[in-house]
Amino acid sequence: MRYRTVGTSPKTRREVSVLSLGAMRMGTLTDEATSFAILDRYAEAGGTLVDTSNNYAFWVEGTQGGESERLLGRWRRSCGAAADGIAVATKLGARPNAPATGFSRDIEGLSAEVVRESAERSRENLGVAKLDLLYAHVQDRAVPLEETVGAFAELVAEGTVGLLGVSNHWAWQVERARALAAAAGLPGYEVLQYHHSYLRQRTDQPSPRSPDGQEGVLTGDLLSYLRAEPSLVPVAYSPLLSGAYSRADKPLGPEFDHPGTSARQKALRTVAEETGATPNQVVLAWLIGGEVPVVPLVGASSVAQLDESLAAVDLELTEEQRALLDAAH
Repeated sequence: MRYRTVGTSPKTRREVSVLSLGAMRMGTLTDEATSFAILDRYAEAGGTLVDTSNNYAFWVEGTQGGESERLLGRWRRSCGAAADGIAVATKLGARPNAPATGFSRDIEGLSAEVVRESAERSRENLGVAKLDLLYAHVQDRAVPLEETVGAFAELVAEGTVGLLGVSNHWAWQVERARALAAAAGLPGYEVLQYHHSYLRQRTDQPSPRSPDGQEGVLTGDLLSYLRAEPSLVPVAYSPLLSGAYSRADKPLGPEFDHPGTSARQKALRTVAEETGATPNQVVLAWLIGGEVPVVPLVGASSVAQLDESLAAVDLELTEEQRALLDAAH
């Protein structure tokens, strides 16, 4: 396994693995025994960053979420002291206010009260005194950024949260929130979690959350922001597009319906053949070793799936292969 440093403060920064494991389906679609086996294998391979959220996975069982966090809590207890080396990242803000089976606009949001109560609930679910990394999951237009920034900072000051992250916010919101924190001498967001993969997604399509476009996609403005702020760490969710790179039964959605998709697929196949790796592994290696290094967040429904992703950590793309991948439009 390879590692990188996350965070700038001596009090909160830590080394994490360059590949993160997503636990979204654990406790619901992925049963406990299989989930434990996947988590054990990840830890055995040197993985140290597991990702979840307080609303995972409400849409599966018609709940308010928490199933994934509680499963991780049970796994941590089963590991004993060995779990101390695993950083668990969780999110708040998108938990439905009532049980739901699909997307809901009635969510908890990012008020100071919610931030404190939800963080406390997550600590209880996970069985930890301190959350290693806590994200603002979605934007909340009804709450001033100053309130959310202050609420997150209070948790860090109290020692119940370590690193802070943000997901699914526009670039200007991220910058404004970080500027507000800096001006007040408070800790700010240091990890950015967005959808990112090798194939480029159209950003002119509305999403259920935002009629203005896909605010959850790592687009050009965010990438340029990350180039200007190299201390920030981007984490890419759904980097393997739910199997679309390798499975015929997982077609790409309309957001990938543009000329650049076929060109990139061709380049990806070429590099996969040259390296003897799978397309999934090439995508992960491309993300990990890019100009802006990204931590891919991979899910797995079996140990074999996880092993495929783990092998990508040691895949070194040549300059020529990376240039071919980057140049495809």
